[in-house]
This record gives sequence, C-alpha cells and structure tokens, in this order.
Amino acid sequence: MKTCDVLIIGAGSVGVPLALYCAERGLSTVILDKNPSWGRGQNRAAIGGIRATHSDPAKIKICQESIRIVSSIQEEKGMDIEWRAGGYLFAAYDETREQAFRELLVTQKSAGLNIDWISAGRVVELCPGINQEGLLGGTYSPEDGYASPLMTATAFHKLAMDAGVDFRFGETVTAMKASAGRVISVRTDKDEYTAGTVVNAAGADATELGNLLDLDLPVHPDCHEGGVTEPVARFMEPMLVDIRSDDQSSNYYFYQAVTGQVVFCITPKPQIWGKDTDSTSSFLPLVTRRMTNLYPRLKNLKVRRTWRGTYPMTPDGLPIVGYPKEYSNMLLAVGMCGQGFMIGPGLGKILADVIVNGVAGHEEVFEELSLYRKFEGMELLK
Repeated sequence: MKTCDVLIIGAGSVGVPLALYCAERGLSTVILDKNPSWGRGQNRAAIGGIRATHSDPAKIKICQESIRIVSSIQEEKGMDIEWRAGGYLFAAYDETREQAFRELLVTQKSAGLNIDWISAGRVVELCPGINQEGLLGGTYSPEDGYASPLMTATAFHKLAMDAGVDFRFGETVTAMKASAGRVISVRTDKDEYTAGTVVNAAGADATELGNLLDLDLPVHPDCHEGGVTEPVARFMEPMLVDIRSDDQSSNYYFYQAVTGQVVFCITPKPQIWGKDTDSTSSFLPLVTRRMTNLYPRLKNLKVRRTWRGTYPMTPDGLPIVGYPKEYSNMLLAVGMCGQGFMIGPGLGKILADVIVNGVAGHEEVFEELSLYRKFEGMELLK
C-alpha cells in the first residue's frame, strides 16, 4: 500500500496542473493514468482555445485564472507554449443573437470580464475577408487567446515532475474501497494506494470511475472532430466563433495559430455519443462548407490532418466540481464538456488551494458547479 497526501486519477488537462499546484504547496502527490503518458486522453484532441468568455460567473472566474497562468508561463518559466492573446470574437448575423450577446454582457462585465460589443466594421478589421452580408457585429474579448495543447501539457508535466509529482502511467484503476464516509484505498492493476484526498479527474472515464463507489455522475462523452491546415501568412487574430446552427451542425470555430495554421472544430447535430476516436469522412465536407461560407478566403487552404476526440458532457454543459455527500475526501473535477484545456490550469490552482485551506473564498465555484444542482438549460456560449 502506497500512501500520499493527494492521489489524482487522470493525467490530463485538469489532473496535471492540479498535481503541480498540490506539489508546490508541499503535498505528496501521485497521479495515475491508464495511458502511457500525460495528455493522452481528451487533452491531445483539444484545438487550443483558452477563453474566459462564458455565460456563468464560476467558469469566468476559473478561466480568468487559467489565462493569467498560461499567459505568464514563457516569462516566468522560460517555456514557449505558443500562447497568443488574439481574443475571442462571437459574430452575430441576426438580431436574436445580437440581443442575446448584448444581454449576456451584463453578466460577463459584472464578473470582471474585459469584453464589449463591437461593430461590423471592427469585426472586419479583426477578421479581414469575413462575409459581411448580414453581419451586425459581435462580442470581442481581447484578453482571451490560444496556445498549443501539446506544448502546454508538456510544460505542466515538466513543472510537475520538477516539483516532485509521482506520475504512474499505464495503471488502470480497478477498485476503490470506502469506510465511514471516506475513500480508504484505490487499487489499480499494478498497485494499491491510500491518500488524504482522492481526485476524480478522469475525463471521459469519470462515470465509470464513479461507479466503483456507486456514485452516479451524469458525465457522458460525445464525439467531436478537429482539423488543421497548412501554415500561411497571418491574416486574422481572434478565435472566430459562429453559434448559428443548421440541420447537420451547431456552433463551429477556428483561429490562426502562432505558427500560421488555421485550426478548426465543429459541433455535430445530433450529438454523437460514445468514445469512438476514429476520424470520419463526413467531418471535413461539413466544416469546410460552413467555414468558407463565413470566411470565403479560406477556400484555397490545404488541410493537413483531422482528428477526433471526446467531450465529457453534462446535461447543462457545465463541469462538476466538489465533494460528493457520501465521501468527504473524494474531490470531483469532471464533466469539462470539451473545455478542459481552458479550464484545467485555473481549476487546478483553485482546487489545490481548496485541498489545503478549504472551500472558503471559492464558494461560488462549488455552488454553481455542484453535483447536486438541477442541471437545467444549457450554457449559451457552449
């Protein structure tokens, strides 16, 4: 039986930053993952966007912290992760969306987000060549941005290793034992562990992990695909998001990376549930049709590759964060809904503080993202 202060299950977008911040606070930290290395689950399928532009205060708070962390890594740690504060731009082509975006600004600004409505002319300045027919304007948050998921994950892993985190790869959790309202042991196919705090950060496997303790976690992965083009000279700055839908897809979004490639993704309609990560033949025709209609100058770009990952979804599109009533030392950090890359650094820092000092100061996060909320509606900017 191996003993530690914090045992994290899942070496991904949330687990690795959390391990780093726990170790920096002097906690002995072990992180388990069934895969052969860090970031091999949903993290490597992320396209790289990091925004605090959300529709609820808890996620805004978490992602503002993520941006502070990620934007300073190169200066403070000397690690290039290809961060660029290009901003996020949600374009509006009809009055209904304009009204919804403008109304949401009240919540966003009250939460401290640097965001505002911009005119159609300003949209064109930021995204020259965008389709101007019917364009009314959009909301723009200049402090949001993007980075390389692979380089960022590698940076966090290196920092965590240097801080003393014990990474155990190639270990699958097979059982958990509880007594008197606490998890007292976690067994893998190779070893057994006991810890003061056990963290479920298992991404698409979060529900199965919860089932080992008879916890019903409403986290169900669905499949999404992304792609990247050849690099070209810089022609746009923001992550451009179109939340309109048609009969085959919902929102889609793309940006030009620091190295010149255009990286893109789309939300299929209806959702495709499951954990299948094989690329499909339907993704590219669907997403390129919508992208070139919005931004005609993209039509001559060559696509280098596509890939498929999963969004561990909850019914309302918000994560689940907190301690279940049954187990006082089981911390849930699950259901990131495809946004683990942008949520992970900030949430990791917050949860490390909670493990050491308690929930005080972070009540809003734990209340809004509680396992016991009603799960009604869906986040507008999901």
